[in-house]
Amino acid sequence: MSRSLFMLVAFLLFNFSYAQEKTITGQVTDSETGMPIPGVNVLVKNTTKGVATDFDGNYSIDVDATATLVFSFVGYETVEKTVGSNSVINVSLAISASELDEVVVVAYGTQKKSDVTSSVASIDAEELTDVTSPDVSTMLQGKAAGVQVIQGSGQPGSVPDIRIRGISSIDGRVSPLWVVDGVIMHGTPNLNPNEIESISVLKDASATSLYGSRAASGVVVVTTKQAKIGRSELTLSSRVGFTHFNQGNFDVMNSRQMFDYYNAFGDTFDQNANAWFNEDLLDRDYDWIDNGTQQGLVQDYNLVFTAGSEKSKTYISLGYYDETGTIEGYDFDKLSFRLNHDYDVSDRLTLKPKIGVNYSAIDDKQHSLYAMLTYMPWDLPYDDEGNVLNPQENGVDWVGRDQSNYLYDLQWNYSENQEFNLFGNFDFDFEILKNLNFISTNGYTLYRYDSMSYTDPASNSGLADNGRLYNYTARRITRFTNQMIKYNNTWGDHSVTALAAYEYNDYKYENFSATGRGIVAGTEILNNAAEPRAVSGFKNDYALQSLLFNANYTYSDRYLAQASIRRDGASNFGENNQYGTFYSLSGGWNIHNEDFFESDFINQLKLRASYGSVGNRPSSLYPQYDLYSLSNTYNGVPVATPSQLGNEDVAWEVSYQSNFGLDTRLFDRVSLSFDYYIKNTSDLLYFVKIPDVTGYSGYWENIGGVKNTGFELNLNADLITQEDFTWSFNFNMGVNKNEVTELFEGEPIISGRKRLNEGDDINTWYMRKWMGVDPDNGDPLWEVVDADTGERTLTNNWNEATLQDVGSASPDFYGGFGTVLDYKGINLSANFSFSKGNEIYNASRELYDADGAYPTYNQQVLADGWSRWTQPGDNATHPRPVYGGNNLSNKTSSRYLEDGSYLRMRNVRLGYNVPMTGWAESLGLSRLNVFLSGDNLWTITDFSGMDPEVGSGGVNSTLYPVSKRITFGLTASF
Repeated sequence: MSRSLFMLVAFLLFNFSYAQEKTITGQVTDSETGMPIPGVNVLVKNTTKGVATDFDGNYSIDVDATATLVFSFVGYETVEKTVGSNSVINVSLAISASELDEVVVVAYGTQKKSDVTSSVASIDAEELTDVTSPDVSTMLQGKAAGVQVIQGSGQPGSVPDIRIRGISSIDGRVSPLWVVDGVIMHGTPNLNPNEIESISVLKDASATSLYGSRAASGVVVVTTKQAKIGRSELTLSSRVGFTHFNQGNFDVMNSRQMFDYYNAFGDTFDQNANAWFNEDLLDRDYDWIDNGTQQGLVQDYNLVFTAGSEKSKTYISLGYYDETGTIEGYDFDKLSFRLNHDYDVSDRLTLKPKIGVNYSAIDDKQHSLYAMLTYMPWDLPYDDEGNVLNPQENGVDWVGRDQSNYLYDLQWNYSENQEFNLFGNFDFDFEILKNLNFISTNGYTLYRYDSMSYTDPASNSGLADNGRLYNYTARRITRFTNQMIKYNNTWGDHSVTALAAYEYNDYKYENFSATGRGIVAGTEILNNAAEPRAVSGFKNDYALQSLLFNANYTYSDRYLAQASIRRDGASNFGENNQYGTFYSLSGGWNIHNEDFFESDFINQLKLRASYGSVGNRPSSLYPQYDLYSLSNTYNGVPVATPSQLGNEDVAWEVSYQSNFGLDTRLFDRVSLSFDYYIKNTSDLLYFVKIPDVTGYSGYWENIGGVKNTGFELNLNADLITQEDFTWSFNFNMGVNKNEVTELFEGEPIISGRKRLNEGDDINTWYMRKWMGVDPDNGDPLWEVVDADTGERTLTNNWNEATLQDVGSASPDFYGGFGTVLDYKGINLSANFSFSKGNEIYNASRELYDADGAYPTYNQQVLADGWSRWTQPGDNATHPRPVYGGNNLSNKTSSRYLEDGSYLRMRNVRLGYNVPMTGWAESLGLSRLNVFLSGDNLWTITDFSGMDPEVGSGGVNSTLYPVSKRITFGLTASF
């Protein structure tokens, strides 16, 4: 019995010793950077017992050996560790992509992605900075469904056009509204892309209606970077690259080709009367394009310091960007600085000051692209001693029509300009009560632009004035304030977020310019000019004030509802219509959260629907007033002359928008979003021109409507998600159909090469219809339409041809796709953009594809598939060449309309994350990435010009093509 008692006691002691608690310590770090993570929850599984890591990521907890610890933190994957015999448990947390995607930036705040009922596209920092560029707009191309980014120019520092869900205005704003850190911007902000944390593109009325009167063309919301709690880091990023001039499918004739072209004139060119035309010309073959282009250099450096604690977070960024153009003589520099700081004064008050500054400068002695394309290969710019020739001097052998060598004036003439931007925020957040906050956002922006143009007395363009100096300066100030009360609460299955705010925004702009004539060579001081030649100045302003309200409700993470209303008042409307009201309603249903929903492969299924109205204002700031010009004089005294007829009744342009969406995720790998939308815009704003005899140029009126309907698709797929190898793919596409639904009295409006007409696209080309070449005689042919019978016939007389609709500059669809692969730290990514179905009017061909109309201009080499008529029976694309022109064959017609469809590799990048061991650790590195990147390396297109991205107007007219670029870079963090 004593033995049995002893064994029982021993058993109880053993179990007691095993079950007794022991102290477990450790540190929690970020798996990518190795930095400690404060505030991580460390819980004993299936209990409420737990602790949180301190500022250095350390923790200590008393548990028994059988316990399992659960480590969790917002934005990271949850990790479980069994205690067992361990006394120290260190954990490395990996960033969770699904958690990061959970919160998106929307109007005046953030929202869980699962609760969003509107159409919002979100792009984070990593997606933005693949392309090397000093502006943000370029980086959006091909990355959001329904967002069309159109370059228009490859000149360093140029900013592309952005169109969201088509064009819904004629003379109102067609570009999106930009909002940076809660402050509404005037135009596209000049920001350093490396300072940006994320961009949200708000597309439907539910997402944009809180911005009311300026949101008809969509809203781009930018959030700049902030420091993370518990992380102090210094990061240096550097890119150095080379750019190359991109001629696309275009080339001009060399000496032999031009000589044969002249011979093809036949009897229409009298060679006997033009003794200069002989085979000696073949000894001269100057390549003007090669002379004026170069391999450009691009440099992009950024230094970032971040430090964050529970009380204070500081983000400091310094950036420098420099690019020399692929056309010689143009240099763009940009210096930027940003400081974002959050400071908790108390548990209830947080101050959030921000300041951003950038300064850019341009030195411009750029060679003339127009001259490079039109100058003859027989014209040599230099004499035998290497001196630049002046064709306007006697005895200089020069064939070109303009008798101009642009290199002659370029020896002396140049221009310079500087731009300065200041963005200042003083924001604060005060907790009034639990779940009730007062948020104050206050922004100030200052823009200043200065330019100087110097024309030397020795240059041909400066002879008449004995040299010339031109100075121009402009200044713009905007002020913005938003005072908001925000309520946020969750109880049981219910969740409510509501806000109410007052907002005020004003703008003041002025410029001044002066020209002086008669200068001493080399002077840049306007006061040194002998006499003034011209002085001008300009000033304008506007102001808006608004009241707004928004509420979001969620029940049981299944049923979602949103409502908003905004009342806007604007200074550029008369008293009759000074205020407008805009609103939205939306709802959503998370079907996958229903008890009845059971699926092994559908992880998410959400339906969304919204309806609302947003507004637009005229491009004029004073459409309601009779305007008079004081620029005329009588007997030396200024006199007022009529300029614009006022209209006190001009009203808001209003866009009523419906959106229907579906979001789903399949097999926990593939995310799909579908959106169908209808945008009906009424009361189109238009400047109506009236006869000059009235004394007025015109007046503003609401004249009609436009309807945009479209479909958007967005796909993201995690194809492979292994520990050492991941592969993802993304695709987006937007389809938009545009129709003019109503015009004043049903009458069409003709503007240049386009016409607005009920039932047509707003971008409809209106011109004579080209019908090809008469095979019998090589003459051009156009179409004649009988106005009474509709009968169609042909004519070789351009003046007799009928003006008609011949196509549209709007694409059938557009979008982008990309892929990212990562294998043991080696990463490869590629992004593509595409557009299909838009027609480009290649206006430049009127000059250098002119069938002899401009014989002393160089001509375009015929593209593949083109042919020129030479003898009866030829079915050619081009008429026979005639010295002086063939029956106006080069005049405006659909002959020069070309398919602008393209597929472009926007960027490809190969990088390597260097392991943080050995020498890297000894240098104090926490991250090191090196990469090789290429931009715009190849493009597939049938467009005969240099670049199919010709701008939103759809007209190509000697545009600077987007350059090809190879870049080497590294990013190092300490």
